[in-house]
Amino acid sequence: MSLTVASAFAESVRDHGDRIALRGEDGRELRYRELDALRLRATRALIACGISKGDRVAIWAPNGIEWIVAGLAIHSLGAVLVPVNTRMKGAEAGYVLQRSGARLLFCAGSFLGSYFPAMLGAHRPASLAQWVVIGDAQGDDTGWDAFLHRGDAVAEARALEAAAAVRPQDRMDILFTSGTTGAPKGVVTTHEQNLRVIREWSARVQLEPADQYLVAMPFFHSFGYKVGWLGGLIAGCTVLPHAVFDAAVVMRRIERERVSVLPGPPTIFISLLDDPARAQTDLSSLRATITGAAAVAPALIERIRRELGFRIVLTGYGLTETCGVATLTQASDSAETIASTCGQPIAGTEIKCIDEHGQRVPSGVAGEVLIRGYNVMQGYLDDDAATREAINTEGWLHTGDVGVLDERGYLRITDRIKDLYITGGFNCYPAEIEKLIAAHPAVAQVAVIGIPDERMGEVGKACLVLRPGATLEERDFIAWCREQMANYKVPRVVEIRSSLPTNASGKVLKFELRQRAGQ
Repeated sequence: MSLTVASAFAESVRDHGDRIALRGEDGRELRYRELDALRLRATRALIACGISKGDRVAIWAPNGIEWIVAGLAIHSLGAVLVPVNTRMKGAEAGYVLQRSGARLLFCAGSFLGSYFPAMLGAHRPASLAQWVVIGDAQGDDTGWDAFLHRGDAVAEARALEAAAAVRPQDRMDILFTSGTTGAPKGVVTTHEQNLRVIREWSARVQLEPADQYLVAMPFFHSFGYKVGWLGGLIAGCTVLPHAVFDAAVVMRRIERERVSVLPGPPTIFISLLDDPARAQTDLSSLRATITGAAAVAPALIERIRRELGFRIVLTGYGLTETCGVATLTQASDSAETIASTCGQPIAGTEIKCIDEHGQRVPSGVAGEVLIRGYNVMQGYLDDDAATREAINTEGWLHTGDVGVLDERGYLRITDRIKDLYITGGFNCYPAEIEKLIAAHPAVAQVAVIGIPDERMGEVGKACLVLRPGATLEERDFIAWCREQMANYKVPRVVEIRSSLPTNASGKVLKFELRQRAGQ
């Protein structure tokens, strides 16, 4: 079994060379052998740019063919991929680039109304030597075609030698997440552990070469990247990258391209089910999906099966720190099991729940969820203290989630110690959002909580105490937030209060805020 991306992809090229590997939204197609040639050309171009094994290379761009080519080239060279969230503003992206030490950045040109190099602007770290613009490059910025031409002076043999020198234990990527302190941390994982997770996930979903696999989850997320386009290519599928989710557009693409696999958070399926055009659209090609990242109602699972026609519907649970996957249900499980649990630990891994004293609790009793196995990260980048706090001496990863294991070993997540909430599939960390909001000139105190939302699973609510004499309109505050942070982090509900509930030590009692919101 190949345990580096380059060797695993080489197997797909060998077995499926003349099959379509990628089809873009514009109809552009690449067969596996054509994608392989383009991957090697991009690898040569990286070498020409001075990138070598172990260097960090970031991608800050929407889903598309060039993202995948760049990702494969980074992996083939033995460099380390750093995906950057396309919803981030310049300061947020600059922090990730600085912390990762990225030397080269592939970034979008204009996307969602912003020219990414200009948005990065003054936030560009000194370590970032160069960038390549995917799309329309402005001024002296290097575009994608110009980047590829740089590799013409590098022999293909050098790219092949670099790919052969990559080892399963080498770093594959650094994905940034946030902790309770709000400071994003880089999660380091290797080729071997990721490929083992990808193959386990693909087997459970029953991916096969005949599948037309539409990946609407963003590539900067472990879901859209690892078990998304990379998993699809390793399985020999035709991967269909999709940049911006729009239910009507996606349904037309399902009908036109006979999409068979479409994973995503519940939000995606609610949007498809509720779109009035669904009745006139042929969705009969849909075969398999997996959802999660939010509470799932049994009725939704039944609707996904009955109204969208999926024969395989799974749910799962995972963290960036576990290569994206920790548990999965089975295709044969009931709708109740799929909706009310996250499934069992994937093969070769363990899960237990512990009490506040670190003792394992029995089945049916809630406790903090701990995970151990090959899927657990190598650690947080350049942060030994945070790594030791997260992974104990016996190799157990503390997830910060509260869950219950039933007698079958199926996990149900009941709460979150870390206080995060999930909106539309994206983790939102209140401490990080609160830090950004605290800079508002009218805000004296802020507490952010997650509240239930039928469409998004959860959305943020900001509880504000204003500075003396200050006034603030909700619409103006939300508009300000949209300028300071990624859109999914922006609170959807605002409550202005005279004070926040606190304990004797001054810590905000968020459970009281949640109780009030629930009432």
